[in-house]
Parts: sequence; C-alpha cells; structure tokens
Amino acid sequence: MFGFRIVEELQKIDQDIKRDQLKYHQKRVMVSKEFTFDAAHHLHCYEGKCKNLHGHTYKVVFGISGFVDEIGIVIDFGDIKEIWKEQIEVYLDHRYLNETLPKMNTTAENMVVWIFEKMEQALEKHPNKCRVEFVKLYETPTSYAEARREWMYGE
Repeated sequence: MFGFRIVEELQKIDQDIKRDQLKYHQKRVMVSKEFTFDAAHHLHCYEGKCKNLHGHTYKVVFGISGFVDEIGIVIDFGDIKEIWKEQIEVYLDHRYLNETLPKMNTTAENMVVWIFEKMEQALEKHPNKCRVEFVKLYETPTSYAEARREWMYGE
C-alpha cells in the first residue's frame, strides 16, 4: 500500500496535527512492562529441594491500565520503571527474600500478591485512573504465579 520513502520533514504540532487530535480515544488501555531480578530464598514447611537456600533469576510482568491523557499516554514506561526501581526492586534484587519481605513464606504465590499491592499503592498517586490489572512473577522461564485484579478485588 505504501512504498518506501525517506521522511524529509517531521510532522509539526499545531501545523500538521492539532493538539486536540493527540488524544485519539477515551478508552481504558493496558500497557505492560517487565523486569528481572536475582534473589535467594528458602521455603518453610516444605519437603523438597526448595526448603534449602537457593536462588532464582525472577521475571516480573506488569499489566497496568488507565485512560490516555491529553497526548495519548496512559503512563510513561519510565514512570513504571521508576516505581519499580525505587519502591519494589529495592526489597528484591540481590536480597535474601526471607529477610526483606514481610513475614511470609516466600513462595511465588505470596510474592506476586505483595508485588501487586506495592505497585497498586504507588499508582494511587498517578493520574489517568491507572491501576494494576495483573502481575506475573516467573520463578523460572516456565513457571510463574499470577495475581489478577478481579481475583484481588472480586471484580
């Protein structure tokens, strides 16, 4: 439909596109961002190899929804990264999770709920009615626990 061409001039605001056109819709949209961290832990009251101290490279995937602002953004990916780095990762990365998390058995199932709650709490201050829709916590590349908004709040 469109052939290859070199863009000679960038589109200019208020000339080629008006400011009121930047917000294309008024729908709720979900954005997603993922992070990794390395940590050690062990499980209590568990008869298996995970009762011993061991570590994982975890992966966390966030689904965050909201309504777009006047320029068409729900939440800047950099803002998600800042929340992660300053309010969540500090408790997780290169830590002994049994010491840095609240009193709990450090299962993926418990940790994913804690991560959901921490991100949800941080988003309360964000505009655009942002909220956490889901968090997935991968303990290995093929094993994860998930917390979803409807399960957390019965919606």
